[in-house]
Amino acid sequence: MRRGARAWPAWLLPLASLLALLSMLAAGPARANVYDAELSQQLLHGPDLCAHAPCRDVMPQAGRFSLRKGRPSYVEAFAGGPGEAERLVGYVFLSTDVVDIPAYSGKPIVTLIGMDGAGVITGVRILKHSEPILLAGIPESTLLKFIAQYVGQRGDAKLEIGRGGGAGGAVGLDAISGATVTVIAENQVISRSAYEIGRQVGIFKREPRPPPRYTALDERLSWDQLLAEGSVARLQVAPGEVGLDGDGPYIDMHFGHLNVPSVGISVLGEQVYKRLMAELKPDEQAIFIIANGAVSFKGSGFVRGGIYDRIQVRQDPQSYTFRDTDYQNLYGVQAAGAPAFTESAVFIVRSENFNPAWPWQLAFLANKAEGQSGAKTFVHFDQQYWLPSRYLVGGRPLVERPEAAWRAIWRGKMVEIVLFLCVLAFTAAMYSQRDTLVRISSRKHKPWIERPRHVLWLVSVVFLGFYLKAQPSITQVLTWFHSLLHQWKWELFLSDPFIFLFWWFIIASVLVWGRGVFCGWLCPFGSLQQLALSVGKFVGLGRYQKLLPKRIHDKLRWLKYGVFAVLLGVSFFSMEAAEQLAEIEPFKTTFIVGVWNRTWPFWIFVGAILGWSFLSERPYCKYLCPLGAGLAIPGKFRLFGLKRKAECTTCHACAAGCGSHAIDSAGRIDQMECMLCLDCMILYYDDHACPPLVGERKRREKHGLALTAIDAGGYFIKLESVKDALAERAGDVAGKPP
Repeated sequence: MRRGARAWPAWLLPLASLLALLSMLAAGPARANVYDAELSQQLLHGPDLCAHAPCRDVMPQAGRFSLRKGRPSYVEAFAGGPGEAERLVGYVFLSTDVVDIPAYSGKPIVTLIGMDGAGVITGVRILKHSEPILLAGIPESTLLKFIAQYVGQRGDAKLEIGRGGGAGGAVGLDAISGATVTVIAENQVISRSAYEIGRQVGIFKREPRPPPRYTALDERLSWDQLLAEGSVARLQVAPGEVGLDGDGPYIDMHFGHLNVPSVGISVLGEQVYKRLMAELKPDEQAIFIIANGAVSFKGSGFVRGGIYDRIQVRQDPQSYTFRDTDYQNLYGVQAAGAPAFTESAVFIVRSENFNPAWPWQLAFLANKAEGQSGAKTFVHFDQQYWLPSRYLVGGRPLVERPEAAWRAIWRGKMVEIVLFLCVLAFTAAMYSQRDTLVRISSRKHKPWIERPRHVLWLVSVVFLGFYLKAQPSITQVLTWFHSLLHQWKWELFLSDPFIFLFWWFIIASVLVWGRGVFCGWLCPFGSLQQLALSVGKFVGLGRYQKLLPKRIHDKLRWLKYGVFAVLLGVSFFSMEAAEQLAEIEPFKTTFIVGVWNRTWPFWIFVGAILGWSFLSERPYCKYLCPLGAGLAIPGKFRLFGLKRKAECTTCHACAAGCGSHAIDSAGRIDQMECMLCLDCMILYYDDHACPPLVGERKRREKHGLALTAIDAGGYFIKLESVKDALAERAGDVAGKPP
């Protein structure tokens, strides 16, 4: 597109912005109320769950519910009419009491689940979620339809997202289009919660585990050797992980299992070890803990007869806490090289169900301050411990671990991932050869650039956008900021392979070439705007296609940076509010959710942008896109930019044809705005379009001088250089023996 004499009114863009705000306001009533539900501490942690949660919704046949019991906790449900004996009909439990599985937002989906005495799920109700994809795009009825699939399924069934062949007895469930990661996380929440409560109450039986038999090894190991082989494990929690500031550790614990002779003697010394083992019963296990940090692992509120409320040992669904009778003093560690510590203990696990031959976790419990509100939430930090194989007769037992959800996602989409990587590789390879491509092009004939880019735009819209739904968003940037500040979880970002890979490509390309490779070549919504412009030109709208005047553009382009700053700032006070305001991005409506699933303000907003795109080049990218603004800032420090020559400071040929308005009156390219269309680079080498080259070409033609090749600096190679080179070559040939 080229600038013409007539420009579109400057009020058109603010009108589009107003429509964006209207769409966001209209989104509020459409939200599912479980997004912004306030859950009381009594519901989350109080003894009477069903006084605060709708337990009858998930266990309709029950007339009375018990208080919370067990670890993890659950509620017993009883039924019985007048004159009938009350009978146990099932169990109700809150997912966050059982598992801590973050969904795409990084926060868990709080789910209430009911299960009868036979292990069949009787009801599921989501009480709260923080999923941005469900904020405004997907109606609550779709979410209710998804969780309704669990009613009637057994808690120990193998439930998988997606309808497959039922291999291995798996039960396939329909997903929610556009929210695959969210439903995979919720599937894990429901399945694991039901299974672990079922095992705890005896519905689902666990295979018996033979007691551990230790090898006859009797060694004296140093502290470094114990750490290296895993006989001693370490659990560290930084202040930032509990919402605090500080440099030192919040808690730094080392721990290990003492019943193994080599470990116990190395840590305690032979005499203390023998005395401890003599005191233990056959089914009792001793662990030691030493620690440093800002807090005590023993808990500040411990009193005689109470429990140590900051630590637990967990194995499978069972948790083991310690009372004062389970505690013994640990006065010192005998292993050479052991670190200094401020507190220590030996705790005794008194349960025949605890088997140290299988993996277990030490859990540290803490209260976490949430953001600006300072509200406290209960969190735990786990570190696995598993005895080295050489200490167990026959080695470690075979343990089947559930596959990480992100691994299953990647494996199931391997074909699409390979195709996606091919698209990224082709784009990078093509742009890396830009110098060759622009040299074989001209201002009026550039098929080697225009045709591949149109193919990439089509692929981006159809394959990346509508099919893979791989549209990067500002909400992901905000999530990364907060993950870096609070708690980084790779699993969260790995859960969507296409977004994960796309962002690595974006990071690399922005730092090497600038934002234009992604924004100008691969962004699905940017590509949709560019195709709209091409279609408009094809159907005869070319004469109406205009750019805003440069002076107006130079003011309005700062809008997107303001939008980015507002979203980032709001996110530090409320991520939910930032996600609502991020509806200024039309990406979710266009690709993720679908226009047909949104209300009329969203249709108008997207329609206005695309309608304007038929008449002007990428208006949304230029003036409103917060993602483009976020990428433009690091792109300022790219390694490679586009070429300029001395005459560009006074020549305006490239600026007149720049559809991005990225070239100023002094001929400088603003790489923060440039979409890398390469039109100016074509002119750079075109001796029929670049004024300095045109002038030199005409001068040589007038005087009958040869037209030499154009060098990397954008000039004809000097005739003197060619003559000198020919003379030197002739001399070399003459000097060679015949």
